[in-house]
Amino acid sequence: MSTDTDVNAIWSLALSRIEKSLTKPLYVTLVSATKPLSLSQGNYLVAVESDVVKQWLSSHCKELLEAEIKSISELVERVEFVIGSKGIFETPPLEISAPRQTLIPPQAFQPKSEPKSRTGMAPGSLYLSPRYNFEVFVIGHGNRFAHAAAQAVAEAPAAAYNPLFLYGGVGLGKTHLMQAIGNYALTINPSAKVLYITTEMFTNELINAIRDDKTVQFRNKYRTVDILLIDDIQFLAGKEATQEEFFHTFNSLYEASKQVVVSSDRPPKEIPTLEERLRSRFEWGLIADIQPPDFETRVAILRKKVEIGELNIPDEIINLIATKIVSNIRELEGALIRVVARAALDKVAISKELVESSLGFSLQGQAKPGITMALIKKATAEHFGVALEELDAKIRTKDVALARQVAMYLSRELTKSSLPKIGASFGGRDHTTVIHGCEKIREAYKKDQIIENSVKSIKAALKNAAT
Repeated sequence: MSTDTDVNAIWSLALSRIEKSLTKPLYVTLVSATKPLSLSQGNYLVAVESDVVKQWLSSHCKELLEAEIKSISELVERVEFVIGSKGIFETPPLEISAPRQTLIPPQAFQPKSEPKSRTGMAPGSLYLSPRYNFEVFVIGHGNRFAHAAAQAVAEAPAAAYNPLFLYGGVGLGKTHLMQAIGNYALTINPSAKVLYITTEMFTNELINAIRDDKTVQFRNKYRTVDILLIDDIQFLAGKEATQEEFFHTFNSLYEASKQVVVSSDRPPKEIPTLEERLRSRFEWGLIADIQPPDFETRVAILRKKVEIGELNIPDEIINLIATKIVSNIRELEGALIRVVARAALDKVAISKELVESSLGFSLQGQAKPGITMALIKKATAEHFGVALEELDAKIRTKDVALARQVAMYLSRELTKSSLPKIGASFGGRDHTTVIHGCEKIREAYKKDQIIENSVKSIKAALKNAAT
């Protein structure tokens, strides 16, 4: 079997056979975040949306899936998950206020009427802002998996993904998703006790409780909630007493089947001086990353803000801001606010010139999206004429191996990514493989004119793509 039809037929049949053996969230992830690619030399390749999805599916259902696919086709020897390009998935890459998809059976929580008053903090909640909800969250390729996981948790706390660990850079929407979980859970169960807190607030409250001899009250506050949402958990690093207290708080909630959601600017394994017992507990559930928004998502975010604010801003201005501000959502929204404020103060129409004068520093400082590993892999695959997915697969043919090593070499030279991160981006390879590949290309570059020309050609293509 080698046709697309056969590959898809195998996948559809395998999914139908294992559906009843999987939880609803896991099955939905398999259907929405994967796509069968090819069957060649016994390798059945399946594309997934991200490394997080790849790792999670590998640990939760790969053996079951592989056994089923082998029983369907004797040509299959192994199943491999590889990270696919974002355009190959059937689900739309961008949604705004998408219709809600129920990921958890409805019997877990019976819907109740929404609280009458949502102007302030909801009944049973602490520190939740009603402006953070799923309806205004703009879904794009970089946050779709995290959004789906957050929605599943909100619909049925502790029924799936417990704990849920969200990580990503500053201003990418982690706090929005966390608070949206709390706000939505309260529309389903208004009597639920939901607590959102930052790690700094948790630490300060603990210090005050110890000083004032109120540790019992402190523990009652945190260990009797139904949903605990704790932001910026990376700040636990180096705080031994706070880690000890949070460890016991986590255990108490988990054993009582209460939901814990945690956010960080990095995955658990990269948080320094975090106790191993805490790290392992964070890894019990689901770890979902949030990536910086691509151009289409940035445009959608700005349009959503324009719609909410009932502003009249031309598409060319929205596109201009989305092109220039590439780092995170917070800066993107801030840029829009500055432009609108400047136009109002000067009583002029919003124009390109006004954007330039209002955001001159931002435009100059962020005009180039920069060279990323994704860009390097794409340019290298195109140069050598291999499929992008093959760079992540365990394929060792000469042309694929060379392309992979060149891409690793350029990733090491042109980005600030660590060796483990580069390895993870190339199908989960370890850092020693990256070192070997880089050394091989470095030596070949000195002696082989073809390799030298290839590297220079890819660098030139990257320079053009990043400007």
